[in-house]
Amino acid sequence: MKLQASQPQGLRARPRTSVPRVLPRRNTVSVSAVASEPRLVVPPSLDVGSSWGPASWRSKPVVQQPEYQDKAEVVKAVEEIARMPPLIFAGECRTLQERLAKAATGDAFVLFGGDCAEAFSQFSANRIRDLYRLLLQMSTVLAFGGGVPIVKLGRIAGQFAKPRSASTETINGVTLPAYRGDIINGPEFTEEARRCDPWRLVRAYNQSAATLNLLRGFSYGGYAGLSRVSQWNLDFMKNTPEGHAYMDIAKRVDEAIQFMIACGMDTNMPFMRETEFYTCHECLLLDYEEALTRLDSTTNRWYGCSAHFLWCGERTRQLDHAHVEFMRGVNNPIGVKVSDKMDPNDIVTLIAMLNPQNKPGRLSIIVRMGPRKLREKMPALIEAVQRSGQVVTWVCDPMHGNTETVSGYKTRRYENIRSEIEAFFDVHEQMGTVPGGVHLEMTGDNVTECIGGGASISEDDLNSRYHTHCDPRLNAEQSLEIAFYVAQRLRQRREALAARAATAASS
Repeated sequence: MKLQASQPQGLRARPRTSVPRVLPRRNTVSVSAVASEPRLVVPPSLDVGSSWGPASWRSKPVVQQPEYQDKAEVVKAVEEIARMPPLIFAGECRTLQERLAKAATGDAFVLFGGDCAEAFSQFSANRIRDLYRLLLQMSTVLAFGGGVPIVKLGRIAGQFAKPRSASTETINGVTLPAYRGDIINGPEFTEEARRCDPWRLVRAYNQSAATLNLLRGFSYGGYAGLSRVSQWNLDFMKNTPEGHAYMDIAKRVDEAIQFMIACGMDTNMPFMRETEFYTCHECLLLDYEEALTRLDSTTNRWYGCSAHFLWCGERTRQLDHAHVEFMRGVNNPIGVKVSDKMDPNDIVTLIAMLNPQNKPGRLSIIVRMGPRKLREKMPALIEAVQRSGQVVTWVCDPMHGNTETVSGYKTRRYENIRSEIEAFFDVHEQMGTVPGGVHLEMTGDNVTECIGGGASISEDDLNSRYHTHCDPRLNAEQSLEIAFYVAQRLRQRREALAARAATAASS
């Protein structure tokens, strides 16, 4: 739902549950099974018919959780968060789900964007503003190209925790716990920084609350006005090397706005100066998520009040594990990231577990495979979901399947990111299904973390402005270039659908 400034009715803090306990880390269990037809029911062994509560995940195997030394301090920190107000409101989540349902049918398009992981040290009003402005610019371009509303979700105000492929890191013979995001420990390679500190949970909550306060002000204080956003895009066209390639679209957007003004449209009308904006993050750190799970008294349903939209990652989507158990019970719109390892049978089972009532907008499948594997593997997933009659919103994450290491830096190549988006649209075009959105790791800062794009960032440029603590992000120029490319694909799809409709009407 949209960010709103007023306090809503009905959210109740849940009663304090038992002392949080950190379950032992277990190896990921493969639950894939080969079958000729997708399973349409959840296997009884997964026990999803049992009652759900905010703490029911504690009875399941859990992975990717921090190993705190002082469990008593964990309890104190979590209890403090549980007493805090919700960061978002249940009604906002319900509105967002309605918007995402439209994206599933092609009547809207979803833009996810923001940092790989938010950092305490980089927290500032200017950085929040720059990312927000960039998302507005991109959404304006996408709306013009697609002719549909753009649902804007920022990876912000909660995207702190990161899953890791290994629990430790070794440098020069010294082994320390891996950096898991500022909400857990610090990035500096020292024993003190890498110690898991539960009071970072409280600091992350406070930073998220301050960030949301500023975002609400931006969304409803006139900063998001269409005329302002259009001028930003024109400035980008003039000041970037490849801007001329997209100048035609930018000028047409501006002409459309000027036409509305000439026809007497008041630029102070809400739809011209305000916008809906939602927050999202990976549902990873379950102690934190449980503490912010609240009961909505108007519907008597549980909502995860740390963000409007939560997703389960590729490393934590095991069918019988804690993260899926937690996600199945909150009534937020949710997502699951899937790689080429996802079996068509398992995706049908997973969808049935997370969206048993098959509600449109409830579940987004966020595909992250790399361009070649996406073309090979995604059609079977789409076909399995179609045969089962399940409704999902398909989203492309072109970042995580395209990470490589160059000269000691983790990076991504712009051409590979664009190629995966191209493959995503091509597959949906071939199968007659709907490309529902894109999910990007990006920043409004002028960083040099991804190679290529109009500015021709080279391998030698990586060390000049490489600021990320985790994965490489598209900078502002690269992000807008991606937006213009996606807008072209959306426009092509819109024109093709219109042509087919005209042909059918005349036959």
